[in-house]
Amino acid sequence: MDFSVLNEALASNSFDKISDICDALMLQVAAEGVPFRDEWPFAIHLLGHIYVDDVNSARFLWKSIPATIKETQPELVAAWKIGQKLWTRDYAAVYEAIRGFDWTQQTQLLVAAFSELYTKRMFELLQSAYSTISIQDAAQFLGMSEEDATNYVLRQGWTVDPASRMLTVTKQAIVKEQKLDPGKLQRLTEYVFHLEH
Repeated sequence: MDFSVLNEALASNSFDKISDICDALMLQVAAEGVPFRDEWPFAIHLLGHIYVDDVNSARFLWKSIPATIKETQPELVAAWKIGQKLWTRDYAAVYEAIRGFDWTQQTQLLVAAFSELYTKRMFELLQSAYSTISIQDAAQFLGMSEEDATNYVLRQGWTVDPASRMLTVTKQAIVKEQKLDPGKLQRLTEYVFHLEH
């Protein structure tokens, strides 16, 4: 079985493409009737879905994997543990699941990239949901020690009150790019022209 496209994506850190590549390869070999389950990189496939925040697809993939494969691949079970914690929105336990397994060299970069991306997502969630938050809660959401979490959010412009051990969230200005649709511009021009004449 040719995993060269998948290996290239892993080597180039194109982790956002992994789930699509694996899905396409799986459909291809299934259509050809080639037995693939024993050598399929299920852990990478599952982590690919998790990386792009597609927990539904990860869950369905997990359900489709035969029990014999689940029993013989502890890394696959560890990857699904991350998926379970995401599914139940147990944010702090996601970090425990990441740190709780000794990942192989092949999956280590993918898991590290997901961990970094997940921390950014959690920071954005905190930033949009809170105006103040305790250092302890922020550390739990960010999967860091209280000191590391404090330093992380301070670098992002938040402020800390050492007496109350509370962080004040600094909201970032959201810049949205407006896309100019030529069709809308034409209709607006015609409308204004009609009003003037």
